[in-house]
Formats: sequence, C-alpha cells, structure tokens
Amino acid sequence: MFKKLNPLLHNELRLSIISYLVTKKEASFSELKQVTKASAGNLSVQIKKLEAAGYFTVEKSFKNNYPHTQLEITPAGEKAFKDYLKALKSYF
Repeated sequence: MFKKLNPLLHNELRLSIISYLVTKKEASFSELKQVTKASAGNLSVQIKKLEAAGYFTVEKSFKNNYPHTQLEITPAGEKAFKDYLKALKSYF
C-alpha cells in the first residue's frame, strides 16, 4: 500500500533544505543559499514554511555587523524527513 507523501516536503527546494539540515544539523542562510542555488527571496519563503511546521528553528543575529540567520533542525524535522523517506520507499 502506498503511503501519502508529505506535501510540505514534496517540493524540490524544501526537500533540499531539510535534506541538508538532516545531515548537517545546522546551517546558515548563506550556506543554504549557496548549496541550493536558490534566490534569497525564494529561499526565505520556503524557510518560513518549514519553520512554521516546526521542522527547524531560526535564530537571527548579527555577525561582524552583518545580519546572520542560523537554522537548526528539530526532532520534528528529522522525523518528518524520515517519514517522507519511508513513504517514498513504499512506491518501490
């Protein structure tokens, strides 16, 4: 029986973000922008959606007088990713 894929994670950019955070545990906005090759605006929108779901925390600060945004995956984010992979495997 096929399992339903999480629609929030079934998006290329959001899946890229959560996949990266699962392996790294935390990353800066700049790092994610570089890795995903997404525009700052699109990345920001997708981050807000994943943060609202509780998949990671976002901490904003300043580093050398420049804005710095740090993201850290939560247990809920790790579980959502694992559940997504299990659902995906049900299609094989």
